[in-house]
Amino acid sequence: MKTNWALGIAGGVLIVLASVHAWAQAGASETSAASNGTAVAASGSMTAKDIRKADHALRRKVYSAIVTHNKEINAGNISVIAKGGAVTLDGTVVDASQIDKVSEIAKGVPGVTSVTNKLTIKKPFGGQ
Repeated sequence: MKTNWALGIAGGVLIVLASVHAWAQAGASETSAASNGTAVAASGSMTAKDIRKADHALRRKVYSAIVTHNKEINAGNISVIAKGGAVTLDGTVVDASQIDKVSEIAKGVPGVTSVTNKLTIKKPFGGQ
């Protein structure tokens, strides 16, 4: 009985250690990715909260840049995710030419290091 209990404890400890190790590796890659996108992160003084704030600010800048082209692009169905300078665009546009246009707008925003474009075409309801 004591052997089973000891093996159970040892197994639990191994699972916890493996989880902490995997979490630490993911955090290290996120931190290095974030340092590519901002000057403050390069100095190594950014906390996780600072990184989230920088990502949120970059997301707002990209979305704002897209909205300024509202005569050409309806940004209402576009979501922007920013993480360490890498921007992901998701959602729908009404014309194929808008997909590339939105991507180019996002690439032109200071602080954006890469753009992943997942936009698709969807005609407005009742459209031709």
